[in-house]
Amino acid sequence: MTSSSTKTPDLQALDTLTGGAFTAPTSGERAQRIRDWLAGRPTPEQLQDVFKELSGRDKGAARPVREKLDELKRAKGQEVIAAEWAQKAELLLAQSKLNIADALAWQRDAAKAGAPLSREPLAGFKAQLAERVKGIEDLQHRAQVHREAAVLLAQRFEVLSTKGWKDAQAADESLRGDVTHWQQQADEITTDANWNSLDAKFAPQLEASRAQLLVVSDAFHGALSQAVAAANDAAAPLPPVPVWADELRTARGEAVVPKAAPAKPARPPVDPAVRAAAQDAVQVALAKLEQETAEGHGKASAGAAAALRAVLKEHGKLVESELEARVHAALVAAGELEGWQRWSADKVREDLVAKAEGLLKRPDGQALGGRKMQETLRALRDQWKQSDQGGVPNHALWKRFDEACNEAHKVVEAWLEKVRADAAEHRAHRIALIEEVKAWAVEHADAADLKAHNRALHQFADRWRDAGHVGEKMFAELQPQWNEAFGAARAPFEAAQKASVERRQAMIAEAAELGAQPMLRIDAVKALQQRWQAEAQSVPLDRRHEQKMWDAFRAPIDEAFNRKTAEREKVSSAMSEHDRNVLLASKALEAANATGDAQKIRAAMNQLEAAMRGEKINLPEPAAKPVPTPATSHVNTAEDAAPAQAAQAAEAEFAESAGLAPATGEVDEPAVTHAHAPAHDLVAPDGSADAAALGDSETDSLPEPAAAPAPAAVPPKPVVAMRRADDRPGMRKAEPAMAGRGGRPGDRPGDRRDSRGPGGPGGRPDRAGGFGAGAGGDRGGRFGDRAAPRFEDRGPRLGDAAFRAQRDAVEHAQAALRKLAAQAHGEALTQLLGAWEKRDGASVPSVQELGRAVSPAVRGAWSQAVDAAPAGNASDALLRLEIAAEVPTPAEHVDARRAMQLQLLTKRNEPAPAQTWGQDAAKVLASGHDAATARRLQNVLKTLLKGS
Repeated sequence: MTSSSTKTPDLQALDTLTGGAFTAPTSGERAQRIRDWLAGRPTPEQLQDVFKELSGRDKGAARPVREKLDELKRAKGQEVIAAEWAQKAELLLAQSKLNIADALAWQRDAAKAGAPLSREPLAGFKAQLAERVKGIEDLQHRAQVHREAAVLLAQRFEVLSTKGWKDAQAADESLRGDVTHWQQQADEITTDANWNSLDAKFAPQLEASRAQLLVVSDAFHGALSQAVAAANDAAAPLPPVPVWADELRTARGEAVVPKAAPAKPARPPVDPAVRAAAQDAVQVALAKLEQETAEGHGKASAGAAAALRAVLKEHGKLVESELEARVHAALVAAGELEGWQRWSADKVREDLVAKAEGLLKRPDGQALGGRKMQETLRALRDQWKQSDQGGVPNHALWKRFDEACNEAHKVVEAWLEKVRADAAEHRAHRIALIEEVKAWAVEHADAADLKAHNRALHQFADRWRDAGHVGEKMFAELQPQWNEAFGAARAPFEAAQKASVERRQAMIAEAAELGAQPMLRIDAVKALQQRWQAEAQSVPLDRRHEQKMWDAFRAPIDEAFNRKTAEREKVSSAMSEHDRNVLLASKALEAANATGDAQKIRAAMNQLEAAMRGEKINLPEPAAKPVPTPATSHVNTAEDAAPAQAAQAAEAEFAESAGLAPATGEVDEPAVTHAHAPAHDLVAPDGSADAAALGDSETDSLPEPAAAPAPAAVPPKPVVAMRRADDRPGMRKAEPAMAGRGGRPGDRPGDRRDSRGPGGPGGRPDRAGGFGAGAGGDRGGRFGDRAAPRFEDRGPRLGDAAFRAQRDAVEHAQAALRKLAAQAHGEALTQLLGAWEKRDGASVPSVQELGRAVSPAVRGAWSQAVDAAPAGNASDALLRLEIAAEVPTPAEHVDARRAMQLQLLTKRNEPAPAQTWGQDAAKVLASGHDAATARRLQNVLKTLLKGS
């Protein structure tokens, strides 16, 4: 009472807090109220309380609350990660010399760690680092451009030195201004805040360019000043620039002597051995380069080209012109290959960049999940590494590619966070399940209902299997705990199974002993089977193991029953005279069926019925068999003795199959007296189908002799024909009324082929030689003094072969008669329609041909109608005939038929069409013949001649 009273205000408070979510009538309204409540930003404590109560009531409505809790948990974890990476970013920004690779690595590593780069403060640090990196890259570019500008200025000085000194004097001021401006820009570059972050090579390169430019500028201006002084004073020395000096000499009137080209020094003689070694070295390097170029190896071809240049630099003077031409052609081809590989690598990188940028631009509904996105990014990065191996790196494309991959990696980060949260939840669920199994094992240590115990264990196993995914390490930690708890819970059940297996093994051994006995005890087999079923119901085993044990249990019993069945079949193989007569009559009926003659078929059926009743019939005897040799006769005599010895078993088996027990007072005293007579006093009639097996009691009580003499043949009792009268049970004077009905409950008289009456015509004589239930012959064996079963008068019992033969013959005969009757009706109907068409009354079929449905009066009326001249209209008569036969009416006469049916409903005292169809047919035959009317009449008479 205390717990429920405390819980109710909490639920009421939570319901009020969530706006009535707990009392909402439907799940949709409950979810909508929860979403409205979440829009108000509740505290984490409130979210936890609402989720705890709502998750057990409506998981669908609790899902938004759970997602909100997961979001808060992720945000809390991301705050810690964001603080850590913000501190690293501050350290990078505080450095005077920032490495671009460190800045890019910070952004990549922060994205991999799950830091929220899109939120402050990391977003601001990311922008500052990007701006700082951009400034460093711009400064590098400016330094390189400034170096090129210094080279261009030096080239201007060199070009002006090849022109006249007056042209140089005119461009002197602009050159001085350009050099000064260049120096100012160089000072700005060196004083930039990011100058220290540049690569170490840029500072000496820029200083070298400055020094070279100043040297060239000072030399140019000094030569120009000397040229101006020499132009004003003829005694002044000439400038060192040859073009300007020649111009001044010309102006002074001096002769300019052209300088002769210096003669090339003659090559010193070279040792042939040295020349041959140089040729060999160059050819080896050339062959290597040509091989790498032909195979398309970009990196290897570049190395081979460098090696060839080094060899050519060393031995170039000793190489012949033909080999030198081959070397230059190979170097050109290697350069082209290197350029193609660089272009191909850039093409591959551009494709990779496009793929990386398209990961987040997929159509709606086709976005990649976390795992798929992770695999795709990993594959793209591996492909980028492979492209870097075959060509020169491209930093611009790498920057775009890395930014796209980092942006797409956010999907992976969210998925990984969800996986971690789910794994933690699944771990807690599995731990709780382990504790639950431990508590359940303690509580049900002495369970009596082992089936319920096994079901509970299966349910626990299913719950463990469906508890959700956890990591391999975590699963390896939890699985031993689960195995220990589940093994402890399963121990009592396994002990009970082990004991049950031992008991079943004992029952299997007992079944083997029962099956090995010569006399099969049915009661012991039934008791053993009941014990097995009780054991199987109480202690369940594994299905395969239980099936194997059941097969082992059944095998000896089935073998014993099969042995008994084989003995019965062996005994029943000796066919009696009655069975032979029935078989011969069945074959005669089959032969009559083949002739297609109805009279022969009916006569053969009568013969078969008489044979089944045991009456004497006249049938052709089968051909006599050849007389066997003495040895064969001896064998046959021994084989024929077996059925005679098994006669009592067949009689007992028949009584057992009937399953009858005599009522109190039904068996007379003589039956009681003879019940204890020796079993060998019971002699079955020779050739009787009931002498199928020996009594089980005789086999059980007396040992089987080594060579038993054949019993004396007893002549069969003759079948006495009696006048058929009221032979119902209890109606005859000499027979009292029966106390009950024989056979199984629910059986009707004559359901069994071996049902026989207690006497009367065709009845089988009882053991005492009489035909009544009062005779009560000696049953012998374990059936004691039971009275003979009472059945209807259907003749002696038939063997299986005779019974099946007569049944099949009768079915075939009935089908043949039905077919002949249908053919006869069809021929008679065709003859009738032909007589109508010819107006010949003598051609009308007879009454026998038309069948029982047509009386002589109706046939006479039809004959008169056919003889007379056509008169009258047959439309109404045809409609009445179609109504009587219930056959369809042509579409054009449907309305008339409906009108006639309505008229018939109002004329209740008049006879129905089904009663007057003979007269209606006469009216149709009296009218004129036409094809449509004949077809309608034929359809009607087909049904009426058959169905009446």
